Amino acid sequence: MPKAQETAVYTHGHHESVLRSHTWRTAANSAAYLLGSLKPHMKILDIGCGPGTITADLAELVPDGQVTGVDHAPGILDQARATAAERGLGNVDFAVADVHALDYPDDTFCVVHAHQVLQHVGDPVQALREMRRVTKPGGFIAVRDADYAAMTWYPAVPGLDDWLDLYERVARANGGEPDAGRRLKAWALAAGLTDITVTSSTWTFATPEERAWWSGLWADRTLASAYAERATQGGQATVDQLRAVSGAWREWGRREDGWFAVLHGEILCRKEA
Repeated sequence: MPKAQETAVYTHGHHESVLRSHTWRTAANSAAYLLGSLKPHMKILDIGCGPGTITADLAELVPDGQVTGVDHAPGILDQARATAAERGLGNVDFAVADVHALDYPDDTFCVVHAHQVLQHVGDPVQALREMRRVTKPGGFIAVRDADYAAMTWYPAVPGLDDWLDLYERVARANGGEPDAGRRLKAWALAAGLTDITVTSSTWTFATPEERAWWSGLWADRTLASAYAERATQGGQATVDQLRAVSGAWREWGRREDGWFAVLHGEILCRKEA
């Protein structure tokens, strides 16, 4: 198997403000493009599972199958296991893994899924090669990733442009590619995948509750998460600049006419039989 070669640093970390977002994710709002291809017997690998909410949903959708959730960060897997236990799921397990060098034999899984993962890894093409390797012939590689430069919002609150510029600089300094969504097809082709269905979908935040939640988690993340530490330690921003960006998020969240859309690229690749 290839030697592990993770070189990127996970930009967000696992601060509460980050998990507030990750635990909101479901198979319905984050993997809808895949769900029509699932069968009850399938064996699924969920890469970068985080707190396990999507993983648990997938396990419920394959009651006669098995789902394995893996993450590069060992600490988050306890929460994932608790999520599965709370839902009484007996067909799910979790392990530590590096997507660049998966510790599974060739042709193991019916589906290999990764949500918001490739934007954070050092070599997304190698990651896709590994995902393809462990997928059974006729099985699916399913990847969805955000594209930060394509995110759009209203109104043009001063400071949110600064947020986007800062986030992209920090993510790239950490070895990732924040505009991953638009690159998924190119990466898949470079990895040798051929049967590729390309789609896109969005998250939209506009109601008072959605604005409060989305703006609040980003306002907090900007000041208190690993992202904030890396921004200041890497010289991309001062603490005062982070406070200004956090304040811009709060201001946007208070606007009755506020609207924010997160574009995601999606690829569903069938491995040749």
